Amino acid sequence: MESDQNKIKYPYLPKGRTILYVPEDNKYMFFAKEITLTQSTDKKISTGAVIVDEDGKILVSAANQSALKNQYLLDTHKNWCIRKLFKIPSGQKYWLCPGCASHKNHGEYQAVMALEKKFPQKINSTLDLYLWGHWWCCKPCWDKMIEVGIKNVYLMEGIDKLFK
Repeated sequence: MESDQNKIKYPYLPKGRTILYVPEDNKYMFFAKEITLTQSTDKKISTGAVIVDEDGKILVSAANQSALKNQYLLDTHKNWCIRKLFKIPSGQKYWLCPGCASHKNHGEYQAVMALEKKFPQKINSTLDLYLWGHWWCCKPCWDKMIEVGIKNVYLMEGIDKLFK
């Protein structure tokens, strides 16, 4: 019988790639959650990512960052967004709303940038990325992850139901 995870229609998924799922208490997912709670400045959809090597060592971590820094604007964006008003799908046309994070501010993109800076020797080795707080990865983030050799992307089991 096909699992619920196999039925998910992602806004973007590169050909030949799948998203894998782990329980929330998985040690890497737990760490990604902690990074999210302590480092994300995007309070609307907070995410965190960790990159793990083949030995199970967490190499880098990062959380998504809001383009908005002013508290009034952050509070306003929680309730109002032009992308939401026009029903623009997740992952598209970030430029319309200054409160919606560019892919360069996403947790997974930030984690890859940290990997390139801190562990260039690990690029194209066996690496996995664990993402907490979202149910898919956008095309620019996938492209960046593939570029450095991320083999598997793990999300929390059931995360897609939180975004319905």
